[in-house]
Amino acid sequence: MDVDAALLSVGEFGRYQKRLTVTFVLLQIYVACQSMLIILVGAQPKYRITTPEVPSTHEELVKHVVFEDDFTSIATEWYLIKQEAYKVNLAGSLFFVGLLIGNILFGPLSDRFGRKPIFLTGLFLDVVFGFMTAIAPNYEVFALSRLLVGLVNGGMSLVAFVLTQEFVGKSYWALTGSLTNLVFAIGIVAFSVIGYYIRDWRTLAAVANCPGVVFFLLFITIPESPRWLYSQGRTEEAEEGLQYIARRNGNEKIFVQLKPCAGTLKAGQPTHGVMDLMRYPTLRWRTAILMYVWYVCSLVYYGLTLNAGELKGNRYLNIALYGLVEVPAFPLCLYFIDKSWSGRRKTMTAFLLFAGVACISTMFLPKHLDFGMGFLLNVTSFALCGKLAVSAAFNIVYVFTAELYPTVIRNAGLGICSMSCRIGGILAPFVPSLRSLNPSMPFIVFGIAGMSGGFLGLLLPETLNKPIAESIEDLHTSAYQRLEDKRKKKVESQESTQS
Repeated sequence: MDVDAALLSVGEFGRYQKRLTVTFVLLQIYVACQSMLIILVGAQPKYRITTPEVPSTHEELVKHVVFEDDFTSIATEWYLIKQEAYKVNLAGSLFFVGLLIGNILFGPLSDRFGRKPIFLTGLFLDVVFGFMTAIAPNYEVFALSRLLVGLVNGGMSLVAFVLTQEFVGKSYWALTGSLTNLVFAIGIVAFSVIGYYIRDWRTLAAVANCPGVVFFLLFITIPESPRWLYSQGRTEEAEEGLQYIARRNGNEKIFVQLKPCAGTLKAGQPTHGVMDLMRYPTLRWRTAILMYVWYVCSLVYYGLTLNAGELKGNRYLNIALYGLVEVPAFPLCLYFIDKSWSGRRKTMTAFLLFAGVACISTMFLPKHLDFGMGFLLNVTSFALCGKLAVSAAFNIVYVFTAELYPTVIRNAGLGICSMSCRIGGILAPFVPSLRSLNPSMPFIVFGIAGMSGGFLGLLLPETLNKPIAESIEDLHTSAYQRLEDKRKKKVESQESTQS
């Protein structure tokens, strides 16, 4: 039997896998705290300058600045205001640069050396560099620590997501993936609550990092992924891992015997790579559009989230709302993407356009409204609508991208799109600073990006109820095209019968 059949016999989602899934999913709270840390640790407080004339040098400015808020941040400790304010955004961008590098490095490393050792190494270093952030003696060390945290945090969470999927049967992948995204949003809310009660930035950084220690101790005893062992031809070790899962599920009488992995028998054959995405016109066109859509989703998602701390009103409540608004986004996109009248493409486009329109609409809000209308028609409300929509679009684009690429090139396609996604994250921290030019400028950028990404998404083919291509040749063969037409006619016939 293969791994899927073996998991079916030992329990695709038994009590041991449920415990593992819950632990891996809860890890996203820690990942979210690290991702959102700069929002509060780098918060810009209110301040006044005690001299009538603004000092010409930063050294003189420091002597005449008085901070008026009840929290500390790297801005208050190292006086990152005026001409030095860009350093806060730079530290946020360095985190996303680290994510980009981590995604590139950790995937191949986990494929070569195994999921467990790379995951545990990344989590351990994440904790170490997280405490380095809390005790940084100067800005330079702080900025370096954020780069290193981003590197190991992004790589570690990527491997954790893969492990979550590989311990359960394929029929549960949608569930575990959904829970991962959902708990990340809950992690944003948890971080805002912690920040509300802990106003010292160093203490906040240390407390937000402490859960990593607990998770590291919990994960030390996890087995290696049976799927990875099997893919490497280490069949006996994969069988031992599956037997271990069976025992922990209470199925001690189950005997697992795997057949040799077909993939290892074909190891000498030439493999496909990133260059294939550029070599074939169909893939080249899809990749260009998808890279832009991923970039837009990341720019708008992280830009709106990081902008939460800059909006009027309670900073901590705004951050919590930006996390809570994601909760209904996932069931919404799950409902629409499986409907024949909407599908993946139209639903993704609709959510991106809605996010863009919501952001652009902030420009036209009247400045003075009565309390009833002002509660609904304000910048925060429209920004929250944009965040909900782009969160749903972000969820859809993961599914849509995987279906648009043939199996032999799917990992390469997802990898190149993920790189584009991180570029959006790198630029996102700088967009809120555009409010110095015009208060509406950040939302104009988000609005134009969302709408352009939505319109470009319409150029992609629909994948709902269509066969998944296994090879690149499948995209061009007449047999594959006939299969698509046959599937489409079958679905239309079923819908007409039901109506």
